[in-house]
Amino acid sequence: MLTWKASPLLLGAVGVLCFSITFPATHAAEASFSPVVVGLGRAVPAAALAAIILTARRQPLLPPREILGRMLIVAGTVGIGFGLLSAIALHQVSSVHGAVLTGLIPAATAGMAVLRAGERPRPRYWAALALGLAVVVGFAVIQGGGRLRSGDILLLIAIVVAGIGYTEGGALARQYGGWRIICWALILALPVSLPVTAAAVIADPPRHVTAGAAAGLAYVCFVSMCLGFFAWYQGLARGGVARIGRLQLAQPALTLGWSALLLGEHVGLLTGAAAVAVIAVTAVGRNARVDSSGPDQKKPSRPGFTQHAPYSHIPGQPPLTGASAAPGCGDASG
Repeated sequence: MLTWKASPLLLGAVGVLCFSITFPATHAAEASFSPVVVGLGRAVPAAALAAIILTARRQPLLPPREILGRMLIVAGTVGIGFGLLSAIALHQVSSVHGAVLTGLIPAATAGMAVLRAGERPRPRYWAALALGLAVVVGFAVIQGGGRLRSGDILLLIAIVVAGIGYTEGGALARQYGGWRIICWALILALPVSLPVTAAAVIADPPRHVTAGAAAGLAYVCFVSMCLGFFAWYQGLARGGVARIGRLQLAQPALTLGWSALLLGEHVGLLTGAAAVAVIAVTAVGRNARVDSSGPDQKKPSRPGFTQHAPYSHIPGQPPLTGASAAPGCGDASG
């Protein structure tokens, strides 16, 4: 498992790698399961895993009252909204097409970081993101014959939803650890995800379930919805939401590769060019400075380690050390 010694960029990169397979896995799962089951139902097994992890770590299954409102935002966006909206959209457009649009997620995340996390990206950062926005929107319009299709609109809404969830979850992870935040969010989403998924299975039962569809559903349930967020939220918490969030500019190219490799989808010249342009934007914006004015962003006490507020305010729980702040972590005292 990743430890506190891992750099924020490495944690963020692991999260992006996990998320880059989500669209191909979603497409594969939708060959046998309805978009609602794939998009929203993925949160149900993930919540069961989250409950097991929290119980094994002797942590409460629900967050402290003082952050319940903010946690409901994470649950509604990450636990429900993004998965459902993107799954419905991917029922109408290809994984390759959706992959390029995901280049908008860093822009949404950076915008929400300004509003919610107290971060202030410098002009160079915004310039790089503006170029990325122009590339992905232009690509979607050209692919849609001069207009945005309904699938594109759903993906754009999903991207804004993701930006909200990433920012709010990343800010909370500064105090509670990334793994707790996603676990709590998945459990809080259960009153919606469980009954709606059950109704969807009854209304549109799985059909001709193949190994590929089952594997795709398992991936989005346990990796996309749970394990990938352990690294992602911790990276956002330690490296800053805007700074680490821009790593997702590389996600479209990764998803294109997975779509071609796993689904056999064709990557055309226009799609490839758009992906290359997005990667170039990532390189340009990589070293752009991001300031933080948030009250909970403190100066590191030693290289490579960001101080976090103590966890002692979790009811009934003792203060946690760096070594116990993430499941399976090793000693962080070295």
